[in-house]
Amino acid sequence: MPAKSNELKIEDKLWEACDKLRGSMDQSTYRNVVLGLIFLKYVSDTFEERHAELEATEYPEDAEDRDFYDAENIFWLPENARWSIIAAAAKTPDVGTIIDAAMTSIENENDSIKGVLPKNYASDDLSKERLGEVIDLFTDVRVGDEESRKNDVLGRVYEFFLRKFATNGDGEFYTPRSIVRTLVDMIQPFSGKIYDPCCGSGGMFVQSEEFVSEHQGNILDLSVYGQEWNPTTWRLAKMNLAIHGIDNNLGPHNANTLLDDQHRGERFDYALANPPFNVKDWGADKVTDDARWKWGMPGNSNANYAWIEHILSKLAPDGKAGIVLANGALSTSSKDELAIRKALLEDHKVDAIVAMPTQMFYSVSIPVAVWIFDMDQASEGERDRTGETLFIDARELGKMTDRTHREFTREDIDKIASVYHAYNGTSGEIYKDVLGFCKAVQLKEIKTNDYVLTPGRYVGLAHQEQMSDEDYDVEMNKISADLQDQFKQGNILQQRILKNLRGIGYGK
Repeated sequence: MPAKSNELKIEDKLWEACDKLRGSMDQSTYRNVVLGLIFLKYVSDTFEERHAELEATEYPEDAEDRDFYDAENIFWLPENARWSIIAAAAKTPDVGTIIDAAMTSIENENDSIKGVLPKNYASDDLSKERLGEVIDLFTDVRVGDEESRKNDVLGRVYEFFLRKFATNGDGEFYTPRSIVRTLVDMIQPFSGKIYDPCCGSGGMFVQSEEFVSEHQGNILDLSVYGQEWNPTTWRLAKMNLAIHGIDNNLGPHNANTLLDDQHRGERFDYALANPPFNVKDWGADKVTDDARWKWGMPGNSNANYAWIEHILSKLAPDGKAGIVLANGALSTSSKDELAIRKALLEDHKVDAIVAMPTQMFYSVSIPVAVWIFDMDQASEGERDRTGETLFIDARELGKMTDRTHREFTREDIDKIASVYHAYNGTSGEIYKDVLGFCKAVQLKEIKTNDYVLTPGRYVGLAHQEQMSDEDYDVEMNKISADLQDQFKQGNILQQRILKNLRGIGYGK
């Protein structure tokens, strides 16, 4: 088994310590306690590093001048909110009250997170002794200084914790990183306005920022808009974006996007989304007379196509969207969904479909696909793809990270994205169909398949290399030996069972 990185050892250690906090707390409360501590440690590390730099200058009094922190996009921390104060109180019964006061002070000094931070550390449900132990451990881990930021220790720790919470049954807010990165690399949101109507913890935005930075762009050229229904997750997203330094508009409060659009009238250049899968009784009767349903009124039995139409209604005339949906949306034959899918295809909005491998998500096992929408398939700078849809079958890509979860490698993501960009004419590469993997399909062919969008129906099966006679003999001998061994083990087990039965007076 390969050795874990130092960062992963830190993550495991932190998780082991934080797991002691659970006690009688429910999952969402415990989650906020843990992630709130990570937030506090990060902003404290960045503040204290800048504070030390200023103290070492010719004018050490600048260390208490807020302007020198605002200029570097660093959270200003009042004295009572600095980690040194928290650490000093770790072994006192008042530690919870001190942390709550610190969170309140940070909110009062930073409008972007007002009303967002958790303030339940003084709760009777939270063991102050164990809270102190976790604080001691956090004190020894740097997540916000220059070296830690360079190595993205915060990102790895934060994502590790989100993944752990998802694995423990509360993962409605967590989209696996490799899926998010696939969407981002296909859409390529360099500049403009980007939107996620069900933004969860804000992972789409964080990955978009990383993409821009990797390509020497300026994150200030990208404006972030989102919405989230769950109030706890909405606050989590605000925290996540704050610690990554991403300015955002997530609406004044949490709200149901389909029934209460917080960005009414806005249009966006990009949309990235992983809506909740197959939601029933979503409230269609409350929004029947709505301009969003340009391609047909979605039924109340499943919200998948309501999400699609909502997102497309928010796009600019040449906007693009990447959406993760359950596979059922590719081929559903229900009257309203089939009609919408037909209308979207005949209106030339479905640019690409990517079938994803199983076991990508931590909280659900349902198979999914990525949909890429382009409001103008003939926009300037791209190949005219009007009347075409690219199908990619990526089900064989990825590697198992453990017995139950699969992730794309960097090479897998590049393979998918490069095929898409060759197809739309933005990479300089010539697109070619690859049997078993990708095919650009005309609307006429899709129509003959009843508008079904399952990639496997179009890309065909890859050619299999012919096995030599020698390899065939080796393989068959191996199979035969394995089978004989299994028969032998089965006979041994059968004899043991019979012996035990005879021992209690049954059998012959």
